[in-house]
Amino acid sequence: MEKRISTSKITPTLWFDNEAEAAVKLYTSIFNNSKIGRTTRYTRDGYEFHQKAEGSVMTIEFVIEGQEFVALNGGPMFQFNEAISFAVNCDTQDEVDYYWEKLGDGGDEKAQVCGWLKDKFGVSWQVVPTVLNDMVLDPDPAKVSRVLQVMYHMKKLDIAPLIEAYEKG
Repeated sequence: MEKRISTSKITPTLWFDNEAEAAVKLYTSIFNNSKIGRTTRYTRDGYEFHQKAEGSVMTIEFVIEGQEFVALNGGPMFQFNEAISFAVNCDTQDEVDYYWEKLGDGGDEKAQVCGWLKDKFGVSWQVVPTVLNDMVLDPDPAKVSRVLQVMYHMKKLDIAPLIEAYEKG
């Protein structure tokens, strides 16, 4: 029996129509610390419910940056929306640029705002410089206000203008 990669009590499951395998391949190619685990396949059993071809991918376990996930090909009845997103915490502008480009490639450009984007599968991501969290948690409300005023006008977050706004004053 193949060993499971999931050891977490809670594992996010991403529901796709038929794109689970393509999404998992994309995500594991973008993040260095990633791996693909077990794959389950549909059988004839339950066809009246799932309407999936026998042998097609049902679920795939995968890990990116230590976070365990399951991707499910469940059909078209549920779609992703911004109510759930995954934050990618970045230490440098190069990291922000890399993840923004890779995750945003082929995604919905209209959904790009304040560091948020949707990938080509409709999954929402936040590509966030870690320094931003420190700035918006500062006890000085004037600093926080200046940073937020700059951030709200950005699509992809740019660290230099955020720091400049923070340090101004």
